[in-house]
Amino acid sequence: MDHNEFCCIFDTTQYTGTPDTEPCPNAVDVPALVREADRLCGAGLETEARDLLEGALSKARGAGDWRSELSVESELLGQYRRTGEADKGLRAVRDALELIRTHRMGRTVSGATVLLNAATTLTAFGRAFDSIPLFTHAARVYADNLDPADYRFAGLWNNMALSYADVGDFESAERSYLLALKTVEKLEHPENESAVTWCNLAELYGRRDPEDPRIGECVENAWACLSAPGLPHDGYHAFTISKCAPCFDYFGFFLYAEELRERAERIHAGT
Repeated sequence: MDHNEFCCIFDTTQYTGTPDTEPCPNAVDVPALVREADRLCGAGLETEARDLLEGALSKARGAGDWRSELSVESELLGQYRRTGEADKGLRAVRDALELIRTHRMGRTVSGATVLLNAATTLTAFGRAFDSIPLFTHAARVYADNLDPADYRFAGLWNNMALSYADVGDFESAERSYLLALKTVEKLEHPENESAVTWCNLAELYGRRDPEDPRIGECVENAWACLSAPGLPHDGYHAFTISKCAPCFDYFGFFLYAEELRERAERIHAGT
């Protein structure tokens, strides 16, 4: 996918209207599929999870089940980010946007969530500039339809901040991270999400000024979140560790990073 191709696909005026609501009699069982994919990822079997999802995508397309196709495409966006498969990831972005446009899902919360996922994938594969219109569109839809304390805003602000940072808009990035923290603090168990945001803030401050004293404060806050009493050491926690450990290493918190990696290894080994 080149830049011109992406720009031609994304046009917010094409994403509005009445959503297509015609049901499919041969729908894929997406919730069961996602549970199994999550189980495989939690066991460190990323390739197997990807293959499962790609097989389900082919099945949905063959059955004309566009809703399941869109849901599976969204799951694959995250999968391709984890496996670093840029070509597949960008192709999935294109296909997801085309489905949203064709079926007029752009003003729905579910459609906006897929747009958010697509934007995050663009940023992960070096297309941050292209991602910001998608984040902006998703933010407007969320604001029109969700309570401001809804947890989905946390993912929006965190990922939008990464894009702003990548294009050099550090002020907007910081503002988005702080909004993410305010959102996740209202969750019943905010520790994993908060840790990621603190690490992201540390990296943002480090990009602006490697001597910024707030860097250490952010890393210590992230460690406190990951060490919180009662925090489940499950597959999602292991995934969170994979996102946070490089930050601890980068800023010289080597003992923290080593302890986290050992914890993740124990989770994957089931011990």
